[in-house]
Amino acid sequence: MKRSVVLGTGSFLPRRELTNADLERMVDTSDEWIASRTGIRTRRIAGKGEENYRLAAGAARRALEMAGLEAGEIDLIVVATMTPHMTMPSCACFVQAEIGAQRAFAYDLNAACSGYLFALDMADKYVLNKPDMNILVIGSETLSARVNWQDRNTCILFGDGAGACVLSGRDHGGGIIDSQLFTDGNLWELLYMHSPKSLNPDLVQPGDDHGYIRMTGRDVFKFAVRAMEESVTALLQRNGIATKDIGLMIPHQANIRIIHKLMERLGVPEEKVYINVNKYGNTSAASIPIALDEANRQGLIRRGDLVLFCAFGGGFTWGSMLMCW
Repeated sequence: MKRSVVLGTGSFLPRRELTNADLERMVDTSDEWIASRTGIRTRRIAGKGEENYRLAAGAARRALEMAGLEAGEIDLIVVATMTPHMTMPSCACFVQAEIGAQRAFAYDLNAACSGYLFALDMADKYVLNKPDMNILVIGSETLSARVNWQDRNTCILFGDGAGACVLSGRDHGGGIIDSQLFTDGNLWELLYMHSPKSLNPDLVQPGDDHGYIRMTGRDVFKFAVRAMEESVTALLQRNGIATKDIGLMIPHQANIRIIHKLMERLGVPEEKVYINVNKYGNTSAASIPIALDEANRQGLIRRGDLVLFCAFGGGFTWGSMLMCW
């Protein structure tokens, strides 16, 4: 039986680094305050010529190079993002043109920080139906464009970047094993971002002065840890896999305290968890694919290893995925 297998990974980060020391000069905060509460030391911020789709295209090219494929061999491009270059066309359309993947159809998917897992799950369904498909799954964000730089509770958290993988059907015992995804739209007000202000005055939302990211951090923290723990536990039990059998866990890189609490509840040792939130902050849908690419290129994942992904984002959306490398 053919499963969806990762043929190559790639990531692409903006050149500019924004450190905690830089933020000290912008808002009432400090390096110690940020690092102790979030684990973040620096993040990347997009500049001229580093629009969302260009970051996505950079990650895609690197994934294609590792996979040994040309852009013309790609059948589908899915971009997980909540900060597209334009509302229309989709970011994926711009990526298709940028890399020259002329035979691919393309679209965006928005599930906030869980977006990459939702996109991988969607791509997996295509491959199971047509195993010969080559699919680019990209997570790309320019969150710096949607952050209130005067709000110290949110501006310290987010960064820009992109990660990608090439997915296709193979019959070698590896691939995506299982996943489960969840949504609870009743809790949206705890973590949300308005669209650009409506030009129809009857549709302008109360309190919508700009399309900034807004978050009730304490409540999000509590729900995120519990939701991801329950999702991972159920997924492992359903597949008869013990926590000790996991080769590497790659969680969404939102906050080091969330990651540590999740590790504690699941009983996963630190050496089996890939963490890079200190370098990039929360890059939303890009965080898991960036971390996956780094872990892959560092040789931290070997053939046959079980890789566990889990994420949580606005919506609320959350879920987990199990893959044999």
